[in-house]
Amino acid sequence: MIKADCVVASCRQLVTCSGGIPKRKDALGDVGLLENAWIASRGGRIVFIGSEDGFRRGVDFEQGGVRIDGSGLVALPGFVDAHTHLPFAGDRAEEFALRLKGWTYLELAAKGMGIRSTVRATRQASREELTALCLERMDRMLLHGTTTAEAKSGYGLSLADEIKQLEAIREADRRHPVDLVPTFMGAHEVPEEYRSKKEEYIDLLVHTIIPEVRHQDLARFFDVFCEEGVFSVEDTKRLVQAAKAAGFGIKVHADEFTPLGGTELAAQAGAVSAEHLIAITEAGIKALAGSDTAAVLLPGVSFFLMLEKRAPARKLVEAGAVVALASDFNPGTSMTESMLFILQLGVLTLKLSIEEALNAITANGAYAIRRHDEVGSLEPGKKMDLVLCDVPSFPHLVYHLGVNPVTHVIKNGALVVKDGRLAYSS
Repeated sequence: MIKADCVVASCRQLVTCSGGIPKRKDALGDVGLLENAWIASRGGRIVFIGSEDGFRRGVDFEQGGVRIDGSGLVALPGFVDAHTHLPFAGDRAEEFALRLKGWTYLELAAKGMGIRSTVRATRQASREELTALCLERMDRMLLHGTTTAEAKSGYGLSLADEIKQLEAIREADRRHPVDLVPTFMGAHEVPEEYRSKKEEYIDLLVHTIIPEVRHQDLARFFDVFCEEGVFSVEDTKRLVQAAKAAGFGIKVHADEFTPLGGTELAAQAGAVSAEHLIAITEAGIKALAGSDTAAVLLPGVSFFLMLEKRAPARKLVEAGAVVALASDFNPGTSMTESMLFILQLGVLTLKLSIEEALNAITANGAYAIRRHDEVGSLEPGKKMDLVLCDVPSFPHLVYHLGVNPVTHVIKNGALVVKDGRLAYSS
């Protein structure tokens, strides 16, 4: 008999997102749907998925374990948000109001707003203040079903302030059920004090900050904003080479506003992901389709910036690229912690099917941060990260807008959201 200390019984639907990961082409549309299913775990790991009869014949449920009645509920893997800028201070509501009056993102950046305004606020915040802000935001993530998230620095842009952000990520990860995967993004922007001497800032990153972040083991990945007016393709090559030599996995903010070729560079460099891709070219699509580099699409950005142009999700899927969706949670271009909202935008603005979008925020999202062996799908041996939603069927997650249907969230086999309220102790 299999022993279990957590069971969710009689789920109306269980969306497993199981199978080979990453999911490409037709496989992206298969969510491994089970009806009237039971799922059980022990020690935070899934040990059983199947029918009630199979559970009663093969599973010994331990006295005092967690038992949830899933009748009438839809169960899914915990959502994986593969692109966030979690540890920041301040807000950019004033900038948002100007953008509503017609100012563009790049025009605002030229006025010293945009990323640089958040840098100023984040530099003024203490590590403890940043940690507290992260924890508040992680609570909102959890209430909307996110159980794993990547978190980037990049609003410090100095040795002390980048390390401060990364230490806040580490402390928040320690204290909260949501698992954070840290990314060092000191190449998010050129700081004000180096505006006329960008090469000196790149030297600082290459020779001082990258080695120190690696020495302190504060991040798994390195990311760089390859964009006109920020870091050129040649700048990006140099930074990527230094980060790879230091042992970081590589991510690239690529082809967001201008088609510079950052996507092709990411694929050639063996990057884990290329992210944004609103302005990706046919050559970039082909490069991703022939590589293991994930295309992390951020539909909240086009929506929030009111852009007519969007990442060509359908072309990427049909070409055979690995497509994931993420929030890009940040104060300037996508102020949302809800992956349910991103799921909806993926369908309604990027033209993905509901099944494709579900796999893109679970299995492929996990692949885009190389956590797919642990999370992103419901399979024996993986973590018991489970979201239960009060909907008649999984298509209602997109069909019924403006509500949060998440009733329960299980993280590592522990009930951390119950009846729509936080239930964990810090």
